[in-house]
Amino acid sequence: MALEFTGALRYPNPRVEWLALQDEDILDPSLPIVDPHHHIWAQEGNPYGVADLAEDIGHGHRVVATVFVEAHSSYRIEGPEELKPVGETEAIEKALAARPDLADRGLCRGIVGKADLTLGGAVERVIAAHSAASPERFRGVRHLVTRDPHFPNGIALRPSPEGLLKRIDFREGLATLARHGLSFDAMLYHSQLSDLIEVARFLPELAIVLDHFGCPLGVGPYKGREDETFRQWRENIRMLAACPNVAIKMGGMGMVVTGATWHEGPRPPSSGDLARAWQPLVETAIEAFGVDRCMFESNFPVDKGMFSYPVVWNAFKRLAAGASTAEKAALFHNTAVRVYRLPIPLV
Repeated sequence: MALEFTGALRYPNPRVEWLALQDEDILDPSLPIVDPHHHIWAQEGNPYGVADLAEDIGHGHRVVATVFVEAHSSYRIEGPEELKPVGETEAIEKALAARPDLADRGLCRGIVGKADLTLGGAVERVIAAHSAASPERFRGVRHLVTRDPHFPNGIALRPSPEGLLKRIDFREGLATLARHGLSFDAMLYHSQLSDLIEVARFLPELAIVLDHFGCPLGVGPYKGREDETFRQWRENIRMLAACPNVAIKMGGMGMVVTGATWHEGPRPPSSGDLARAWQPLVETAIEAFGVDRCMFESNFPVDKGMFSYPVVWNAFKRLAAGASTAEKAALFHNTAVRVYRLPIPLV
């Protein structure tokens, strides 16, 4: 019988003054970076627009392009329910049109939107609407499948319907993405990796991107069982990596659901602190997938409650310190460019 944990967690809002307590010089400032995972939203109490992203990026790392990932924000108010998420893509385009200087800097060069994949083949209509709204940027879809039996009421996110990845209609929606040359961003928990392995094998033509390392949970009944969770996660990551159509984003470990508590300290963590904490995950992912299917991600502003943009990218650079020039190019830039088919040259 599953243990139940019903307490809802909240992502901590960023505290600018607290984040400023950890001030670091930028490591390897000339290294080109594509940040393949961030959000833009109008969330009450914690809005984060393209100008906020530009400000974070402007602290010294050489970020040449970014990929926006759906955040359940700015949906259409009227019209068919299935087309309401297209409002988010329209909002990004509108924001960039208002700030062409930021568009020229590569912000939101790719867009991963939301579409209800349980529509099956009928999701074609939603894909067409996203593509019409953003013909130059729309690259893929994320439909959250996050659910764990220990959290019947969700954790920080609303729970997704049970067994989405196994449903025939959902898989037909995924197959429709593949037919259009679009990718699927998989946001799930580590306990669901076996379902994603099944999907990756079933749809080898579908480009799948695993978000946030596959989100190893560290709260509720998982707290204190980190070694057990890591072993389970590592085994499934190695099996998933055997599917050549899957890439992995390395980041997102500032999410409270992973057990992160940096925000409770008197000062933010240093990049060295983060690198030491994440080294086992990064080494496992790169060993399994290889650098050509691995990419670092900021997951801002979600992770901004725990550490600043300069610090998190310094941490990634510390983790890649032993890599060759070509390997660093893949991890920080080229994998994201290829996976999201961004119209910028490889380095």
